[in-house]
Amino acid sequence: MLAVTIMIHGKVQGVNFRYHIKELAYSLGVDGWVRNRIDGSVEALIQGENTLVLKLIDWCQKGPSEAVVDSIDYSYSTVDPDLSGFKVRPTC
Repeated sequence: MLAVTIMIHGKVQGVNFRYHIKELAYSLGVDGWVRNRIDGSVEALIQGENTLVLKLIDWCQKGPSEAVVDSIDYSYSTVDPDLSGFKVRPTC
């Protein structure tokens, strides 16, 4: 089990990035959340089987067709056994 927090920078807001990441997370069966940040980035916590988390992170490096991803920062997080599903959180 792997948990990773990622920050996605570039043209990543206003391009349905959160919707697409939520749909892919759901299809992969990973848990977590995603939200826009006031600085224009997108932040996500992704938790699940290692290969599935890495697959979602790989997708985030490109994003939806309208997005332009400049960079991704990530850090390992503590696995939360109570985390279930994948949600879109409010902007912070």
